[in-house]
Amino acid sequence: RGCSRSTRVLFHEYSIKAAILIQRWYRRYVARLEMRRRYTWNIFQSIEYAGEQDQLQLSSFFSFMLDNFTHMNGNGPGNKYLISHLLDSVVDPLTEEVRQLKYEQIVVPESYCGPRLSFPLSVTDTNALLSAFKEEQTLHGKYVLQLLYETKKFLKQMPNIIYLSTSYAKEITICGDLHGRLDDLLLIFYKNGLPSAENPYIFNGDFVDRGKKSTEIIIILFAFLLLYPDHMHLNRGNHEDHIMNLRYGFTREVMQKYKTHGREMLQLLQDVFSLLPLATVIDNKVLIVHGGISDKIDLDFLSTVERHKVKSVLRLPKRSVVDILWSDPKNQSGCSPNYFRGGGCYFGPDVTQALLQKHGLCLLIRSHECKQEGYELCHNGQVITIFSASNYYEEGSNRGAYVKLGPELVPRFFQYQVSRSTRKLTLHQRVCVAEGSALRALKEKLYAHRSDLMAAFQQYDIDNTGRISTSEWAQVVESVLRLDLPWRTLRPRLARLGADGNVEYESCFEDISPGEPIPPVTPNLAETLYRYRTDLEIIFNIIDKDHSGQISIEEFRQTWKLFSSHLGVAVDDQTIDDMARSIDFNKDGSIDFNEFLEAFRVVHKLDIKEQQQG
Repeated sequence: RGCSRSTRVLFHEYSIKAAILIQRWYRRYVARLEMRRRYTWNIFQSIEYAGEQDQLQLSSFFSFMLDNFTHMNGNGPGNKYLISHLLDSVVDPLTEEVRQLKYEQIVVPESYCGPRLSFPLSVTDTNALLSAFKEEQTLHGKYVLQLLYETKKFLKQMPNIIYLSTSYAKEITICGDLHGRLDDLLLIFYKNGLPSAENPYIFNGDFVDRGKKSTEIIIILFAFLLLYPDHMHLNRGNHEDHIMNLRYGFTREVMQKYKTHGREMLQLLQDVFSLLPLATVIDNKVLIVHGGISDKIDLDFLSTVERHKVKSVLRLPKRSVVDILWSDPKNQSGCSPNYFRGGGCYFGPDVTQALLQKHGLCLLIRSHECKQEGYELCHNGQVITIFSASNYYEEGSNRGAYVKLGPELVPRFFQYQVSRSTRKLTLHQRVCVAEGSALRALKEKLYAHRSDLMAAFQQYDIDNTGRISTSEWAQVVESVLRLDLPWRTLRPRLARLGADGNVEYESCFEDISPGEPIPPVTPNLAETLYRYRTDLEIIFNIIDKDHSGQISIEEFRQTWKLFSSHLGVAVDDQTIDDMARSIDFNKDGSIDFNEFLEAFRVVHKLDIKEQQQG
C-alpha cells in the first residue's frame, strides 16, 4: 500500500517478464521431454520390428533347409527329420469323436476349486471364468481342451471373410492387439460392457504373446465366441501362429501353466489359429483386417484361400495372407516390401483408395502397430489403426483404445490406460522410466554386435586414437544395426565425448558385461551366441518335445549344425562336442539348455551395483 505508483508499475513489469521467462523455460522443458519420449518410442519400435525380422529370417531358413536339404553339405536323413520337426505339426491319429470322449474322461480332482464348465456354455460359465481369472485362478486343463475342441469345431464352419450388419445393433465395438494383457481386456469389458446380442464385438487379432496372460485371454474370447457366435467375432493376427509363439512367449506360457496337457493344447491351438477368419466386413463398407493390404490383395481371391492349411503364415509362399496379417500403411504412394518388419508390405494411400473403390468400401480398420494414443488415422481418414494393449513397451508408454461403429459408420474412439503406478508418476518420471528401459535394450543390441562395430569404428580411426567424429560414429552404428534411429541425438546416452569433442567409441560398451560363458566357447563365438540367443532358444524349444528343458547330446549336436548353417558361422565338431560335454553336468547324456542359454545373457553393470547396494 505504501509503494508509489511508479514502483507498482515497475513491479508489474518485472512480474510479467518473470512469467514470460517461466513460460519459455517450461515450453523448452516440455519440448525436451517430448523429444526424449519420441526417441524412446522409436527405440522400442525399431527393436520390436528387428526381432520380427529375425523371426522371419529364421523361418525362411528352416523352409529353405527343408526344401533343399539334399543339396546341403552334411545333411542326412536325420537332419531332414530335425528340420521338418521344426516346422510341421504332428498329425493326431484320433478321430474327432474319440478325442472328444478322451477329453470328457479326464478326471478333475475334488481339490480343484476353479470354474467347472459344461457345454454348450452359458452366461454362468463366462461369468465364472471372468471371476476366476480376476482372482488369479487357473482353469483346469480338461475344460481348456474341451473349449479348444468346441472352438475348432465351430470355426470349421466359418468362411474366410465374415460379413456383418449394424442394422441389428446400435454399435459394433472393434478392439486391436491385446498381446496377453488381461487387465486391458477386463478394463474394456468394464467400460464398454460384456459381449452380448446387444453389444457385439470384433477382436482384430494378436490375442497372444508378449504378455503373461495370453492363455486367459483366448479362453475368455473363445468362450464368448461359443456363447454368442453371431455377436462375437475374431480375426486372425500375425501372432496367431505357432512359430511366432515360440519366440514371443505363448508356447512357454501354455507349458508352464499346463504341464500335463500343455502339449496337446498347443497342437489344438495350431488348428484353431489356422481356422480363424482373415477379415470382417461391416455393412459392405468397412473392411477389418489385422495388418493391412497390398496391391495384390483381392477379396474375392482371399475368400477362396484354404486357410486351415496355413498353420504358419511364415511358411506361406503366396503373399495374400502374409500381406493381410503383416502389412503397414505408409504416407508415400505405391506398394513396397516391408523390409523393416521382414514380411508383408508398405501400402500407400493410392493402394488403399484402389482397393476401397474396387470393392465399394469406404474405410479400412487395421491393428498390428502400437500407437501412443491407442489409435491413429491416415490415408485421408480412410485407414484407422486401433491398438488395445496399453503400456505395451513399458509402464506409461502408450494408451490402449477401441473404436465403435454404428449404422452411420462414423467411428467413435475410446481411450484408456491400465494403471497400477503410472498415475503416481509425474510426466518426467514416466519418460525417465520408459527411456531407461529402451536404452538398456539398445545397449544390449550394441554389445551383441561389438565385433562388427569395433571393426567398422577402427576403419575410421586410422591413427588408433580410440576416437572418431560423431557423424562417423552415427554412420557406423546405423550401418551395423540398421535400426533407423536418430543416433546423433542418442549419442549422449550411449557414448561419451573425449576432450577433443570426438566420440570415444569403446565407451558405448562400458555399461554392459558378459555373463559367465562356458570354457570351450571362444570370445567370438560367445558374441554370436549373445546376438542369436533367441533363435537358438527357439530351436531348442522345438526339439524339446516334452518341454522338460532337457535335450540329448545328439540333438544338441544336430541343433548346432543347423544353427551354424543358418548363421554361416563355422563351428567345428570338436568345439560342439566340447561344449556338450562341459554342460552335461550330470554326465547322463542330456543337457539343460536353459542353463546353457543363461550363460549367454548380458549383464547391466548398473544392475549389479544396485543389487550390491541393496
